[in-house]
Amino acid sequence: MTTLRLFLVGLGARSRVWRQVIAAEPRARLVGVVDADPDRAAAVGAELGLPYATDLALLTARVDADAVILVTPPSGRAPQIKAACAARLAILAEKPLADSVPEAASFVAMADAAGISLMVGLNFRYLAVTQALKTLFADDRLGPPAFGLFAYERWRDGRQPHINRYPLTMQHPMLWEQSIHHFDLMRYVYGAEPLRISARTWNPPWSMYAHDANVAALITFANGVEVTYQGTWAANRNSLDFKWRTDCARGIAVQADMFGDLSFALRDDPAPTPVTLARHEPWISDATGLFEAFLAHVSDGAPLQCSGADHLQSLRMVEAVSVASAKSQTITLNTPPAAEPGCHRLQIDQVQPERRNKG
Repeated sequence: MTTLRLFLVGLGARSRVWRQVIAAEPRARLVGVVDADPDRAAAVGAELGLPYATDLALLTARVDADAVILVTPPSGRAPQIKAACAARLAILAEKPLADSVPEAASFVAMADAAGISLMVGLNFRYLAVTQALKTLFADDRLGPPAFGLFAYERWRDGRQPHINRYPLTMQHPMLWEQSIHHFDLMRYVYGAEPLRISARTWNPPWSMYAHDANVAALITFANGVEVTYQGTWAANRNSLDFKWRTDCARGIAVQADMFGDLSFALRDDPAPTPVTLARHEPWISDATGLFEAFLAHVSDGAPLQCSGADHLQSLRMVEAVSVASAKSQTITLNTPPAAEPGCHRLQIDQVQPERRNKG
């Protein structure tokens, strides 16, 4: 059995999860770490007994590896992607791949030209509840999904030491850092691409974020599913409230917790039926599932999941929301074929005045 040799780039809060996941996997091992902060790079390198550097290109020049995990902010990733492509390292990058669709598309094209795999860390796909929900729709007991309500309400204190701080100053932090997960889950579970999006983003007066921490959207998918979405990092209660309800032809499915609590009911059922889920450790089990999919692809030749090209479709949703809010218009997404990952088009519909019945 060949051991996959890994570089870990970015040694902030999220890297602790990856260090735990990699340490538990006998088919992989860290061979070097990178962080822009020289003191942190040196400290973690010394702790793990590994080579370290402040730049990925410096490390690839003196240490051999097979793949790299990028646990860095989405802005400023170009040097890391270029260094990985030059060293022919398979890439697993935390979401979002970049902080703009054109730059993300350029990274996808760069990896494709270098002949290397680029996977994006959409770890919520690997939650047991996500897999169960997707199966629930696939077995058709509820009938085709028709409309949904997706609500995520959280007081995210961005000043806490155990979470990433860069969202405090980024543009559209909720949208690019959190809603991207939710949009990807909708695409994945409903098995359809978005067609139209109307949206509004804003920042409440008490928000600690420099830009909009609230997102509201109405999303129409190609299979006819309509989703009303609300997400916030500035809910004025220190809790995380989550609800994803989908109404189908014969009943409903409800996920009442971000990591579990799934149930379903047919129209005339007196009570919902809970769905039994596999035991799950938040953040660890889903990252493990993601990493196992990456290993299966790189080491065993399994199909690439969560590809950069696929991720572009979710990023287009993010961009459409920001444009729809800025222009107060409905955005039509003209999705390019998968063979053209560098393409990116948005079309703005004309806004029609609402017609009201007289009387």
